[in-house]
Amino acid sequence: MPSQKSRAAIDPPGIQWRSLDPRYRTLRLASAGIGAVVWAALASVPLAAGALGLASPPGWLAAGLPAAALLAGLVNVLLTPRRVRATGYAEREDDLLIRRGLLVRRVSVVPYGRMQYVDVSVGPLERVLGLATVRLHTAAAATRAEIPGLPASEAARLREQLAVRGEARLAGL
Repeated sequence: MPSQKSRAAIDPPGIQWRSLDPRYRTLRLASAGIGAVVWAALASVPLAAGALGLASPPGWLAAGLPAAALLAGLVNVLLTPRRVRATGYAEREDDLLIRRGLLVRRVSVVPYGRMQYVDVSVGPLERVLGLATVRLHTAAAATRAEIPGLPASEAARLREQLAVRGEARLAGL
């Protein structure tokens, strides 16, 4: 159980975190499931080659690779709901906080005055579910400031809100 001091670094007191849309969990579960099946199929190539008489791989390799791929895929699928719950964002007066991560938890603080532009993207699966991803671009190339899994209307509202706040902060520089 983490101590209050260690939690305060990730969850500052008084912050109201906003969660991602529950449909995003569905999207991530489908993606993880498809990935697990694809990796298991690829890992089954030595097994198929042995069954067809094209090659004679060791039995442990032919059976172990697909089993390992399926196990890794299962772990990924099982951890996906917790990963989605661990991701959130909070709008403050001068900056935007974005948190993510299970094992290594991260909180990114993006000052409104440092934003260069805000980008909203919608992939094909996101479009079907009515979701969007908001990306914040700053001068720092290493900044990974994105909020996936937002309803399209919330993504549009957030984009406009961040643009207005960013322009106001830049004018004050």
